[in-house]
Amino acid sequence: MKFYSLNNKAPKVSFDTAVINGIAPDKGLYFPEEITPLPKSFFEEIENLSNENIAFTAIRQFVTEVVPDDVLKDILKEVLDFNFPVVDITDNVGTLELFHGPTMAFKDVGARFMAQCLGYFSRATKSEVTVLVATSGDTGGAVANGFLGVDGVNVVILYPSGKVSDIQERQLTTLGQNITALEVDGMFDDCQAMVKNAFLDKELLDHMKLTSANSINVARWLPQLFYFLFAYKQAKSKGKEIVFAVPSGNFGNICAGLMAQRLGMPVKYFVAATNVNDTVPQFMLTKQYTPKPSTATISNAMDVGDPSNFIRIRHLFKDDFDALKENLSSYAFTDEQTKEALKEIYNINGYIPDPHGAVGYLGLKKYQEQHPDTYGIFLETAHPVKFLDIVEETLNEKLEIPSQIEKVMGKTKKSTKISTYEGLKDFLLKS
Repeated sequence: MKFYSLNNKAPKVSFDTAVINGIAPDKGLYFPEEITPLPKSFFEEIENLSNENIAFTAIRQFVTEVVPDDVLKDILKEVLDFNFPVVDITDNVGTLELFHGPTMAFKDVGARFMAQCLGYFSRATKSEVTVLVATSGDTGGAVANGFLGVDGVNVVILYPSGKVSDIQERQLTTLGQNITALEVDGMFDDCQAMVKNAFLDKELLDHMKLTSANSINVARWLPQLFYFLFAYKQAKSKGKEIVFAVPSGNFGNICAGLMAQRLGMPVKYFVAATNVNDTVPQFMLTKQYTPKPSTATISNAMDVGDPSNFIRIRHLFKDDFDALKENLSSYAFTDEQTKEALKEIYNINGYIPDPHGAVGYLGLKKYQEQHPDTYGIFLETAHPVKFLDIVEETLNEKLEIPSQIEKVMGKTKKSTKISTYEGLKDFLLKS
């Protein structure tokens, strides 16, 4: 399996090269040369398969030439050591809980998968790699935890000062070892722009080997398709058409869901729910893609004005707008609507979502106004305790602190402040 750049001006590469490069030399995102659908029998019998077997079957075609089957199985055993339950909210609404991993966010799977792959590649080549990553919230903690102590890999995380929750910040600034946090005076888009500039800086690339752990990296992005297969396995017995509503920021997660669909998963429709950063909802209305500066919200991991992975989604549908619209809708919601959704879900059966899950729920309800006979699954992408102040204030409820979060609460934050790309470059050249 080869991967090619969506800008089509760079050589095709193997999976390991795509992972280590992060982004292609022509600035394009990597995309698999082929997507071979899985046999129908796989989906007919999926409820009899373990999560590890499902994941192995789904990802194998993309990595097989560079990751041997036995190594892949070991990686997946390490990565998938927690649950992914679908919890019913009503008869036709469920939520897929993706927060049972070590940092209580959906990015644990992709970050750990990528860390294990990079560790395997670096052992084979005996070379050191620096992972450079921008975070709007949960990516930083998941990457920090996934890569902590991995030989041959150093991690530098950029995050927007004052724009992530206290718990999110502690998860990426308190680990030490091979993890460094850079606190950027700006928004997430500024962090992401710095990372992209670094990958195009010849002086920097001559000095060190850089890769990214954002969902632009194929090893972070592709494993996210597992979630949708795990959810389908659980919801198949409902006997209704299944719809996924995905809270969307950089659009990597929903793009992975559409990849699962392309592999043959019998799910016809997806809803991309955003906060007021509505670049994609506007595109779905106007056919004009007009990125803009991001706006800070209470669902901060989705504060993205120019979502990197949307180009992969468009490519999946060969930039055919009508074909895309047959499979995807996108809606935007305000913070006030998000808070009302938190209350609505809680009042149904006492379930407490986080603000991102609440946005996903709003998108699902919007779709089900016209399609009431579907079974909708909204993704609960982070534990509500990671947004403690907002959730407790909105619901007037005290949340219990899970052990995964408790262990970082007393630790001292350590970060380096920067405000420009030159500040980042100077830091990297001296490191």
